[in-house]
Amino acid sequence: MGVSGSGKSTVAGILAGALKWDLQEGDDLHPDSNVEKMASGQPLTDADRWPWLETIADWIRAHTEAGEPGIVTCSALKRSYRDVLERGSEGRVVFVHLAGTRERISGRLNARMNHFMPSGLLDTQLSTLESIGSDEEAIVVDVGPPPAEIAATIIAELERTRGI
Repeated sequence: MGVSGSGKSTVAGILAGALKWDLQEGDDLHPDSNVEKMASGQPLTDADRWPWLETIADWIRAHTEAGEPGIVTCSALKRSYRDVLERGSEGRVVFVHLAGTRERISGRLNARMNHFMPSGLLDTQLSTLESIGSDEEAIVVDVGPPPAEIAATIIAELERTRGI
């Protein structure tokens, strides 16, 4: 989880490859109307997000019920969004928050090509972002190091806390 440009897709790809887990890119589950709205520079509303979050939650539940590990990328900016995502998972969802400064993430967004999310929406995402609660199962990692190092940190923490 994290704002656009935090490295979710890159780090998730490395993790999925290293762990041999299924990977779902959350952005691929957005309805066309959401993609068009963001591409035009308009932030999504909660009404836009709920169906998308339910689609992601369905993917998580299917994997949980089948006992199959997986990784799905999603901004998961608000606690209420994360509550939807983990509902019915029986405590098996671990959020990984890729956190960084506005300056660092803005630089990444400005350098990124071929993505529908314009850098102008970063401030909206940052203002929407709610910190991980003490009762949420989560790993918070700084986005400063190279993606492979971030992935290694996440794997080490999962091994320590989850015995993977």
